[in-house]
Amino acid sequence: MEEAHYQPVDLQEVAAGNEKAFKDLFDKYRGRLFHYISRFVKSDQVAEELVLDVFMKIWTGRELIAQVQHFDAFLFRIAHNKSIDFLRSAARDPRLQELLCEAIELAGADTADAALITHEYEEKVRKAISLLSPQCKKVYTLSREQDLSHDEIARQLQISPATVNNHIVLAQRFIRNYLVKEIDLAIVILLIGKF
Repeated sequence: MEEAHYQPVDLQEVAAGNEKAFKDLFDKYRGRLFHYISRFVKSDQVAEELVLDVFMKIWTGRELIAQVQHFDAFLFRIAHNKSIDFLRSAARDPRLQELLCEAIELAGADTADAALITHEYEEKVRKAISLLSPQCKKVYTLSREQDLSHDEIARQLQISPATVNNHIVLAQRFIRNYLVKEIDLAIVILLIGKF
């Protein structure tokens, strides 16, 4: 249904607990919120659940929404925050990471863009590595590309294992921060563990 067919939603009625007004609000924004959240989480099922979470938050705090001057911005800010919260949870929960990764792979399998996204990601990682200090880059490369242990790197470069560890931690932090600025957040969170 096109949004133009909807009558304006009376936020005062929603604030007063009118369930029909709340249903009208839900019907008006559900589709737009779903598409907005889907861009972040890359999973229709997760997006649907997060849309419901957004509306649950609106309903439980309904007394306050009549005071909101820009309801669209308010609603989409809640959706944005719920999406980010989910992605942060996914970064800490291997089960969620796996589900999200599968959803991204399925979405990518249907498009020719999947190879392009992978290539773009690899380019961004190479660029981030190239921006590291020479010693940090050398340590990181020996660790990640040549799969040497901290002790092996320390012996080869004649530095302490603690220094090797510090360089790797700094490199990982720099690469993560660089990728967050450069690539879709959902992909970054899933791939953070690789660095």
